Amino acid sequence: MVDVFAPLDIFPRERVVCVIGNYGSGKSEVSVNWALALARAGVTPLYIADLDIVNPYFRCREAIAPLEAAGVRVVVPRGGHFFADLPIILPEIKGLFGNSEGTALFDVGGDDAGARVLKSFAGAIPSYEMLQVVNTRRPFTATVAGILEMRRRIEESSGLRVTGYIGNTHLMEETTIDTLLESVTALRELERVSQTPVRFVTAHVRLYDEFRARATGLPVLPIRRVLQPPWKPEDHPASRPLGRPVIKPLFKT
Repeated sequence: MVDVFAPLDIFPRERVVCVIGNYGSGKSEVSVNWALALARAGVTPLYIADLDIVNPYFRCREAIAPLEAAGVRVVVPRGGHFFADLPIILPEIKGLFGNSEGTALFDVGGDDAGARVLKSFAGAIPSYEMLQVVNTRRPFTATVAGILEMRRRIEESSGLRVTGYIGNTHLMEETTIDTLLESVTALRELERVSQTPVRFVTAHVRLYDEFRARATGLPVLPIRRVLQPPWKPEDHPASRPLGRPVIKPLFKT
């Protein structure tokens, strides 16, 4: 089994990356694990911003401790508003969109309702990636047609264009290697129909080695569950040694 911080070959292609998807796609878990992996790979300055103002559960802010321990700058409401179920948009968010240095991941709310927040920044977002997280075992994204309908709704709501997909198919603890391999077939068909690339796929660390060897060339991000529901605690990755990253900005003008 690999550690979650395997050598990384998946880097953002733009300074601003918006991670979107339907509820239950796992976009926040993907965002957190990707940010931790990028930090371990030495990407700095690196920001992650919580733009989920719809769903108070499973937000990237819940992983603030391991993220900050890894050197990621977390942009979330502080103090008494940290756990508030309120549609709070920090003024720093607009600055992140317009900043000319550093890499910024935005964990955006689910479905078209959550993506609507991006429209409020019209004109402030320069070149960007918007990556749609896809779990082909979820009811509304089990088919290519369903995935494209979700994409259409998110694009219409956000005013931005999806530039790539992240395959994050899983069945929680019941995920098998066959679950992951079946998703690759669907994702390749999605690429063909939409003419939009799959940027990478994910696999839990227990399946990472085998899946990476059989994923037909797709980059694979190993993930470990970081965002835990209160009824299911797990060892927090904050206790894992991260080492000292090499300073390596991806984007600088």
